[in-house]
Amino acid sequence: MKLGLNLSFAVKRWLEPEKLAHICKHEFGVTHTQFTWDLIDPWWPELKRNQLIKEYREAFEAEGLLIDATFGGLAAYTYAQLLAPSELQREISEEFFCRAIDLTVEMSAGVMGTPVGGMSYDDARNPERREILYRSMLNSVRKLASYGKSKGLKEIHIEATPLITEFPHSPKVSVQMMKDLSDAAIPVRLLVDWGHALYSPLLGEEADIELWFRECGPYIGSIHLQQTDGMFDRHWDFVQKGIVTPELILKATKDAGLDDIVQYLEVVTIFEEDDDAVYDRMKRTMDYLHKTLDA
Repeated sequence: MKLGLNLSFAVKRWLEPEKLAHICKHEFGVTHTQFTWDLIDPWWPELKRNQLIKEYREAFEAEGLLIDATFGGLAAYTYAQLLAPSELQREISEEFFCRAIDLTVEMSAGVMGTPVGGMSYDDARNPERREILYRSMLNSVRKLASYGKSKGLKEIHIEATPLITEFPHSPKVSVQMMKDLSDAAIPVRLLVDWGHALYSPLLGEEADIELWFRECGPYIGSIHLQQTDGMFDRHWDFVQKGIVTPELILKATKDAGLDDIVQYLEVVTIFEEDDDAVYDRMKRTMDYLHKTLDA
């Protein structure tokens, strides 16, 4: 399997491009990285934003690192985005994602990844509104795909979550959504997160990574790897004990024919945690994953 690294661990800690690139390459031993919008906000003024992008891009290129993709982090996920109750907010979200595509292309990454948004309490429980918002979201993603194609973007990856307020939230809904977007201007593929797929309080019997990989395999473009207990979306490192084992990772990946899909470790820590402690746990985690997962 291919092990990569989402840069979420660096937020509010390792912000200098050269330092971060050095850590990823020489201390964590990765080649494939996924840039997070928590380091550069797509909304920032274009010229100044692009200067910051250039600094990261050149630092990572100098270390021989690949920024395969960008991904919406914590900040972007807090907003309702393409599933907001307000049409105005959904229009703003389309503009935001267009700017995220600009960021991605300027970074020389081929893929933009993100959840699509979240519905309000009332809309999520109203079948008619759910259908309206689902169709609206599909149209928005198609627009983004067309815009992305015009800018040189290669793919869009949509992250699945277990929440009924979001699309997609189950293997069945994920497959249907990918089929509904098969007519997009560029490929729209699925991003499966281990912690989301194993979230048993909402998914029940479907909290099974092998089920997700088996049913969604042909549509999966990337994977987020994390340690979890299956009770919350933990985004733990692998120093923490949980239910995700190297044996399960290797078996589920191989059985589904996903060995060529990059699995980006996505660790999200509380901001108050000591920086040196975070680094130590990340280093131990990456050493462990390389030892147990690398062929």
